Amino acid sequence: MADEEQTQRRAQEPSDQTTVEPSTDDTVSTPSKPGVVYYFGRAVLNTTAKLLYRPKIIGRKNVPKRGPVILASNHLSFIDSIAIPISAPRRVQFLAKSDYFTGGGLKGWVSRTFFTSIGAVGVERGVGQAAQEALDQGRRILESGEAFAIYPEGTRSLDGRLYRGRTGVAWLALTTGATVVPVGLIGTDDLMPVGTTIPKFKPVTVIFGEPIDVSHHGPATSGRARRKATDEIMAAIHALTGQELANAYNESPPADTVERIKRAFRPERL
Repeated sequence: MADEEQTQRRAQEPSDQTTVEPSTDDTVSTPSKPGVVYYFGRAVLNTTAKLLYRPKIIGRKNVPKRGPVILASNHLSFIDSIAIPISAPRRVQFLAKSDYFTGGGLKGWVSRTFFTSIGAVGVERGVGQAAQEALDQGRRILESGEAFAIYPEGTRSLDGRLYRGRTGVAWLALTTGATVVPVGLIGTDDLMPVGTTIPKFKPVTVIFGEPIDVSHHGPATSGRARRKATDEIMAAIHALTGQELANAYNESPPADTVERIKRAFRPERL
């Protein structure tokens, strides 16, 4: 599921600059309201999870029942994007590549139905505009009063450590005024390790932490405010999971010297 990780990372790339402005492009669609497929799929997934996997869910009362809220979680497995929606007390949306919603035939229908049922929102992949569109979609979801899930690390942790957060989560919170609820996932990497397609029967714990208001850090246009807010969110996630801290961004090694230099002069990741 590397493509989905790239989509999450794209949602966090535009803020490497000091000031980030939302796009005014009306081609970014307003998130749709849940339909029959979503409610039916959620009911089936909830029932299956409770009967077969019996996840331990803590702190559901910490998720506001109304209004925009960001569920900021650590990321250990593809199954995380299922564990969070079925554990939360309200509908949760997250970004996934648009290819999951546009396929034809039975396979396309199954893919479209599955991702719709877990609250996924499709975003186009491409050069340049893709990152801005992903960021705008997250903003629009929150501005419509919905709950939006995001992984500040940007991609799955392959070694179980908690990596430094990218500041897209802070940009969204500071731009929309959304409350941030830290989420700690424990055991999802054992339930569905990277490279597997069928979940194992392993215990999983989902912890919803106390809500965080990051507005005191400053405006979204401030790089310092975004960094401080992100660090506060990551500290809250760490308090829930107890993971070893990597103290680095979770990204592939630089391809060459030029890329290494670019990263050295681009300390912020979104």
